[in-house]
Amino acid sequence: MPTLRRRVAAVTAVLALSVTAGGTGTSAFADGGLHPGKSPTATGYGGAVSSVDADASAAALEVLRHGGNAADAAVAAAATLGVTEPYSAGIGGGGYFVFYDAGTGKVQTIDGRETAPERMPANAFINAATKKPYPFAELVSSGVSVGVPGSLATWERALTRWGTLGLDEALKPAIKVAEDGFVVDETFRQQTLDNKVRFSAFTPTRNLFLPGGDAPAVGSVFRNPDLADTYRLIARKGTDAFYSGALAEEMAATVQAPPKDPAWAPPASAPGTSIPAFPGYLTTADLAAYTTLDQDPTHVEYRGYDVYGMAPSSSGGTTVGEALNILEPFNLGGMSRPAALHHYLEATALAFADRGKYVGDPAFVDVPTAALTDPLFGKERSCAINPATAAAKPVPAGDVSTYDGVCPVTPALAAHETDTENLSTTNLTVADKWGNVVEYTLTIEQTGGSGIVVPGRGFLLNNELTDFSYDSTNPADPNRVEPGKRPRSSMSPTIILKDDEPFLALGSPGGSTIITTVLQTILNRVDLGMSVSDSIAAPRASQRNTASVTAEPGFISAYGIGLAPFGHKLVPAGDAFTSAAEIGAATAIEFGRNGRMEAAAEPARRGGGSAMVVKPER
Repeated sequence: MPTLRRRVAAVTAVLALSVTAGGTGTSAFADGGLHPGKSPTATGYGGAVSSVDADASAAALEVLRHGGNAADAAVAAAATLGVTEPYSAGIGGGGYFVFYDAGTGKVQTIDGRETAPERMPANAFINAATKKPYPFAELVSSGVSVGVPGSLATWERALTRWGTLGLDEALKPAIKVAEDGFVVDETFRQQTLDNKVRFSAFTPTRNLFLPGGDAPAVGSVFRNPDLADTYRLIARKGTDAFYSGALAEEMAATVQAPPKDPAWAPPASAPGTSIPAFPGYLTTADLAAYTTLDQDPTHVEYRGYDVYGMAPSSSGGTTVGEALNILEPFNLGGMSRPAALHHYLEATALAFADRGKYVGDPAFVDVPTAALTDPLFGKERSCAINPATAAAKPVPAGDVSTYDGVCPVTPALAAHETDTENLSTTNLTVADKWGNVVEYTLTIEQTGGSGIVVPGRGFLLNNELTDFSYDSTNPADPNRVEPGKRPRSSMSPTIILKDDEPFLALGSPGGSTIITTVLQTILNRVDLGMSVSDSIAAPRASQRNTASVTAEPGFISAYGIGLAPFGHKLVPAGDAFTSAAEIGAATAIEFGRNGRMEAAAEPARRGGGSAMVVKPER
């Protein structure tokens, strides 16, 4: 593994950025009007990457090919996603970075979650006149929803802990894509159209993403020179140029006085739409005080595998881990497919009940992480699964204060939980030739975040604070709004080891369905014997302790009749903010013998993903 903080060869190669990789067969980026093609599966050696975007995967691959390691490549890919997936990620948001260090054999993590500003009151989302929460659709497009961004600090911390490049070198691929542009696909255009009404309300957002009043056409080249300049500023002056100085002042001013067009009125296509653009609380002091957190991962054992995830403030590691512990006593592979899926759906409902009652920011809440991931607690919770019938939802939470793994148990009181996490976000998986692995989930929350572009800077601000229980000021709610607190997240970047060596790394976007997507993919691979690519491609369903199960149309077609006798009510996926009826957009790498890697991405969801390897298997 390289140890120099500056690698001239890598830097020169990154600047050149011409790549043929993983069977994609096209040259990179806009310098010749060509962009990397998308292939959802690539198998080979020397390093691998999987993301939703071909430009981001190509950026990571080029870093790997010229001596950078997995951390270097992950940051390069993440910065590029900020250009090509601006509605899902970028420097205006945050995320969770999980790293397997081949040198130590340890999994470590960085919590780069956004935080609530110090001046934000507990009743920030409550209408003082009515004493009721503001409509959620109004809050998402507002300054009050914007948390202190953590992505850029995460990139810097990851490079400092594990990388070999400086942030200036790691940003070069993204700068090139932002300057030269990328080819607009159907997904980018549709996501823009899905947000057209609210984007049109904010002048800088409209100017950037709705040129001429319409979303960019499929096949056109979209350039973002403002973001290229912002990246160059950060490359020259470091993260201090973001968390202090003129840019910090501009971000704070934008949040406190969102740049809404005073002449804006709802279009005829969306009569009655209200965008009050509430002012937020972000200050330059909040930005200057932001820090990432180094954390130990969560850990459970499942079928002989060691499963590592993200600890709170994310609920991903505890909830995925608990669900696996609940399922451990059952032989899913020996069941019919509907019976196995019934157990999966019931296990996630139980784990989500405990998530709602116990999980929040551990700096503010005494989160019982050890209990939630204790196999005895999981075994005790498994007693609540009736193998023939789905339980009435919502199911009550378990009692973490007393458990011994023996049935029967007395449930604790249920917790009220309003699920406001949106279905956007993005994920990437990277591995290098030395055996280091990165699983990284990053987001700006809503598809399109708050809808507010910082004027002249080229990036959207997050609306992560709506991940709090925005309708609750109950002191017993672990996820209620508090100043300086990190809202609970469902992001679930996961690395699985077998015999102390990497076996599988995976993650997904999708709001609270991230947890079920990661869990279902693990079950598909480990219990049901699918390949990693088939595990990702398989139709999905998500039970989050609600009366009905959110399911993709393909899942309903395949398993609706088989699950009906169990009493599960399946309803199609999709929400008011997106036209897509799909769940997640996973990425993964599976590790085989002699350094062989199989990178897998979505074949269809979100327009299909991009998997690449350094040395393709012939």
